[in-house]
Amino acid sequence: MTPASAADGVEAALKILEGRWKLVILFHLFGGQVKRFSELERAIPGVTQKMLAQQLRQLEVDGVVQRIVHPQVPPKVEYRLTDWGQALCPALDALLKWAALRPSSEPVGEPPET
Repeated sequence: MTPASAADGVEAALKILEGRWKLVILFHLFGGQVKRFSELERAIPGVTQKMLAQQLRQLEVDGVVQRIVHPQVPPKVEYRLTDWGQALCPALDALLKWAALRPSSEPVGEPPET
């Protein structure tokens, strides 16, 4: 892999995960959990129905999340990670561990003092 192809790969991965709520949604679905839309909505304070639906739809189109529709009245729709989506778990765990190593004296979003 060259630096250019690595940069392209990172850009492609981040494009799939970009969006304020996508990573939060993924964390709620890790471990094989299956959740209804309303369960995700309750679990993620601050997300609007429109934004949650939009982010779930994008994750579905990208093959990260599977939407399961049960043919009943009223309709029952559930979401779960695809195998490929579940494969993100170790990478995101590593990201959490990396973030936890940040020295507490450095505010998030600001460069360290020189």
